[in-house]
Amino acid sequence: MTLNDLGAVIEWSRDEVFCRANGWPVGRTADMITEHWRGILLHPAQDFLRLGVEAGGRLVGFADLAHIRDGRASLGIAIGDRRLWGQGVGIGAARLMLAQAFDGLGLRSVRAEVHETNLFSLALIRGLGFRPAGAAPEPDMYEGAPVQILHFALDAARFGGAT
Repeated sequence: MTLNDLGAVIEWSRDEVFCRANGWPVGRTADMITEHWRGILLHPAQDFLRLGVEAGGRLVGFADLAHIRDGRASLGIAIGDRRLWGQGVGIGAARLMLAQAFDGLGLRSVRAEVHETNLFSLALIRGLGFRPAGAAPEPDMYEGAPVQILHFALDAARFGGAT
């Protein structure tokens, strides 16, 4: 992703459902979004990788690998265009990011966290072959309600690749 992608990010930030689903504050100004994302894009943490997700030649979301260390990382996917939720865009992006994690970076394991009521994300994670790995000790606020966070893990040997 580049600074040229900020227009799409600002559009996503105007969608309250997207913001609540992804833990973004609702009602941030374009200047606030720009300042936040400039830091992410221009000065990424050494243990973090964010790649844009495109569909139909336009940016529709992003995929992250965070906390990359000791052969492990955490996966995150956000599809900003809600019309594409449940259409396979997220799982395709996740497969490519996992290929980068395992084949490109040589990681041994990738973790993911999903709110138990986020049915699209649960289907995506399970469809990729992630296995349950416990739950957070405390619920988290998700879409305005306290919700259990489920933990999942996928080892390199179980990953089927980007095909």
